[in-house]
Amino acid sequence: MNVSLQNIDKVNAVLTVKIEKADYQEQVEKSLKNFRQKAQMPGFRKGMVPASLVKKMYGKSVLAEEVNKLVSEKVYGYIKDNDLNILGEPLPNEEKQPALDFDTMEDFEFVFDLGLAPEFEVSVNAKDKVPYYNIEVTEEMINSQIKNYTQRTGKYEQVETYQDKDMLKGLIAELDKKGNTKEGGIQVESAVLMPAYMQDKKQKALFDGAKVNDVLTFNPNKAYAGNEAEIASMLHVEKEAVANLKADFSFQVQEITRFVDGELNQELFDIAFGKDVVKTEEEFRAKIKESLAEQFGPDADYKFLLDARKVLTDKVGKLEFPDALLKRVMLINNEDKGAEFVEENYEKSIEELTWHLIKEKLVKEYDVKVEQDDVLEMAKGATKAQFAQYGMMSIPDDILDNYAKEMLKKRETVDGLVNRVVEAKLAKALKEKVKLNAKTVTVEEFNKLFE
Repeated sequence: MNVSLQNIDKVNAVLTVKIEKADYQEQVEKSLKNFRQKAQMPGFRKGMVPASLVKKMYGKSVLAEEVNKLVSEKVYGYIKDNDLNILGEPLPNEEKQPALDFDTMEDFEFVFDLGLAPEFEVSVNAKDKVPYYNIEVTEEMINSQIKNYTQRTGKYEQVETYQDKDMLKGLIAELDKKGNTKEGGIQVESAVLMPAYMQDKKQKALFDGAKVNDVLTFNPNKAYAGNEAEIASMLHVEKEAVANLKADFSFQVQEITRFVDGELNQELFDIAFGKDVVKTEEEFRAKIKESLAEQFGPDADYKFLLDARKVLTDKVGKLEFPDALLKRVMLINNEDKGAEFVEENYEKSIEELTWHLIKEKLVKEYDVKVEQDDVLEMAKGATKAQFAQYGMMSIPDDILDNYAKEMLKKRETVDGLVNRVVEAKLAKALKEKVKLNAKTVTVEEFNKLFE
């Protein structure tokens, strides 16, 4: 057996593998023997099929399989042993690859095209200026977060006078043209109304300041702008009947229910951040501000890495790539989309590949390593961020652990988390090397940076 490499240029090479009968014969015979032991054919007991018949039936396919396995082993073994940084996969050479005939040939030659990663250097120092955007945590954000907490600990109370967004319960009755209760008309006991959702402002205003036992007159058709679903649900009628319901209705108020936010007290503080972590409203606001700033951290680092990417790719400059081979690989992976897709998207893929190679060098230089605990912590952080979106800042460790471990059961999720760990550690290392042009921006200004 012989494996040889010929460099065509800096980024293209041809790898040739020559296989002789002695290289594969023993393994082929072993595989045929295994076939014979398992073969079941009419007229023969299991394992007693003649070896010549097994070879005649399976010899060619076994030979092809074993030769291909051997070639693959030698190709990737050579690449590993010689520390070749290849791009894509080795592809059969379209011009030099000899025809193969497993019926007549005993010696085989395989010729592969290899794409080699370009050689380049990348250095990072304080002369490299990269913006870093600190997202401002405003009083409005803090107040909004406090509102979320107080609403979660709030409760419904019975009140005497209606205010906007209160819920009314009472008797609805259809009226005749004289304003009297219509005989045989629609009546609904314990009907529920929320005037805040009425579309007509005049109809909505009829309920302002209403008190328990008041009797009000309103027009459902006008109040809900003829919305069949709303009116049918309120009056307990079919949708088809709504079109003919233009009359006024009376509403006798029996109950007024109001949602009252929870109080800012120690019980709420403990629910939000754990027992006695904060004890005053001032400490509570400060803790919320700290938590919100912590949530914005990964977003700021992500933007920093995007900006660092531009600085470093500009610094490295345009690299030489094995374009023909990479386009072949891209076409194979997107066969259904065709050559036009490859041409339209090739440059974008090269941009991504360039950054990938730069990242690889930096990860190696800064000795960025990913441990199992790193992935678990990232999963817990992602889980914590999801809970935080709903205002849940203090989640018990056992719940975070359970959610995180569930995430780690999915291979694609693990791959994504590993990549996030690498980028987080790389961002941390780069921030210590470059000159940061720190800027404080609002969350709206920050989001516009991605437009």
